[in-house]
Amino acid sequence: MKGIVCRHQDAEPRDLGGGTGRRVLAWSDRLMAVEVSFEAGAVGADHTHPHTQCSYVLSGRFSYSVEGESVELTPGDSIVVPSGLTHGTVCLEKGVLLDIFAPCRQDFLG
Repeated sequence: MKGIVCRHQDAEPRDLGGGTGRRVLAWSDRLMAVEVSFEAGAVGADHTHPHTQCSYVLSGRFSYSVEGESVELTPGDSIVVPSGLTHGTVCLEKGVLLDIFAPCRQDFLG
């Protein structure tokens, strides 16, 4: 196998508090996949980072904001947040996001 394989059971979940959790999946220097779980009402506080981010809704319902503009996302929806823009989410219904970052979020590996 020439690719990088990540088994879900081997990706250790990390409790982030406030009803959120993160599981780093496959990654390389240039790309990272992260599963982020939310309880209803949990907040992914507004923040910014130099990575481009794509969030894909696996389950649940989210109010996702970018630079103060909000949109409701449901399973199958996705959004791309360019580098440096302020963004965050509120979980309206318990769910899971698949976040893809380019380049890799080295701060998630520590």
